[in-house]
Amino acid sequence: MTATLCHRWPDAVDELQLIEQIQAGDESAREALVRQHAGRMLAVARRLLRSEEDGADAVQDALLSAFRALGSFAGQSRLGTWLHRIVVNTCLMKLRLQSRRREVRMDLLPTFRSWGEDAPGLVRSETRARVRACIDRLPEAYRTVLLLRDIEELDTEETARRMGIAAGAVKTRLYRARQALRTLLEPLFADDEAAPASFAAKS
Repeated sequence: MTATLCHRWPDAVDELQLIEQIQAGDESAREALVRQHAGRMLAVARRLLRSEEDGADAVQDALLSAFRALGSFAGQSRLGTWLHRIVVNTCLMKLRLQSRRREVRMDLLPTFRSWGEDAPGLVRSETRARVRACIDRLPEAYRTVLLLRDIEELDTEETARRMGIAAGAVKTRLYRARQALRTLLEPLFADDEAAPASFAAKS
């Protein structure tokens, strides 16, 4: 049974069985969970913490928290969704403890122009790198809310809950973050036929 569960994940029943095996002390089941989910958790942590080392530490902490809390997992969501919530919360706690980095003053950003939605080449790695660099220049609070809403695709209420702020504050910060991001990107794409506007069109 253990070997089968380590290599297939067709439904929540298998996930609950895997959890039962982990709780019973089955190390191969524990390793299967890590192999299946650690990669995606690390991708999330890297986006939020902007550091491979910090991201790896966050995933390790999140997995330890998950193993301690396995008894609370009732199968009402997919295991991956549950682990995603844990690693995001772990990253947010780490961000609160970090000293503030050099930031772009939001009140000094110039007025931006609207960009169209049909931006060609947004999927190119070069474009993603430019966007990523500009996101990293945003103030921590605005960068975090933008990542949670636009990259991790959490809704407003969930973002507010995880950040410990009101839903209205999430909307305000997200609006300002998108404005600032477009302003930072504008000179980088001045010579392109169209500038990326993936954040401009969202609400």
